[in-house]
Amino acid sequence: MSNQDEQPENRLRRELPEEVPASVPEHGQAAQEAPESALTGRQRLVKGLWPPRVSRAQLIVAVLLFGLGFGLAVQVASNSDSDSALRGARQEDLVRILDELDDRTQRLEDEKTGLEKQRQELQSSSDQASEARKQTAEKERQLGILAGTVAAEGPGITMTIDDTKGTVQADMLLDAIQELRAAGAEAIEVNGVRVVAGTYLTDSGKTVSVDGNKINAPYRFKVIGKPQDLEPALNIPGGVVQTLEKEQATVTVERSTKIVVDALRAAKRPDYARSSSQ
Repeated sequence: MSNQDEQPENRLRRELPEEVPASVPEHGQAAQEAPESALTGRQRLVKGLWPPRVSRAQLIVAVLLFGLGFGLAVQVASNSDSDSALRGARQEDLVRILDELDDRTQRLEDEKTGLEKQRQELQSSSDQASEARKQTAEKERQLGILAGTVAAEGPGITMTIDDTKGTVQADMLLDAIQELRAAGAEAIEVNGVRVVAGTYLTDSGKTVSVDGNKINAPYRFKVIGKPQDLEPALNIPGGVVQTLEKEQATVTVERSTKIVVDALRAAKRPDYARSSSQ
């Protein structure tokens, strides 16, 4: 049969390429892919997350976060213990603690200001040697006041303890001295005896001895310091005044703009200690 006799559809079929049969996946591959397509969305999520694939960097970050969390937990626990201790305190105790903290902070600030002023004077003085001698003399005078070898005057209070029953003991007067020192007292005199760092009090019958000097009631304290700090320190609830009044003693505290402490202590030369400065 000639080309002319061929039907159009037969010629078209012969010109087209033969159909290529679709590739049939191998049996193993089909078995492997079939379950994948059968998984639900949640199962695919779980399969993607487990087992976890942790890198070295992620492990280091996890350890650091654990350490930070542990430190925060310890800090919170410590603060909780302190808070619980303060919550159990009485209101008057909390007020006293706050007042003492404020007083100590103020004294430290004043000392800092004084030291900075001395430094500025030394730096700006044209005659630094003269200024240094002047400051040394001032420092010697201040130390003399603390040591009781020179007289002192300034604002303060006078406390009088009238003990008609003879019930006031040495430890009660010592508590008063310690409370005054904690409140910022700079010079103290009791019945003509200068109180210094090494002062001791003992009971002597129905009276008291200060550094071996027997004193009798009424006990009169002359104290130099800030009156606004000294008087409240004595009158806090459960403090010196209330303790003495429980012993049927009468306590009177008066503020003054000028208190003179002129009882002196002899300068004692140390037996063994020597200055280490050359």
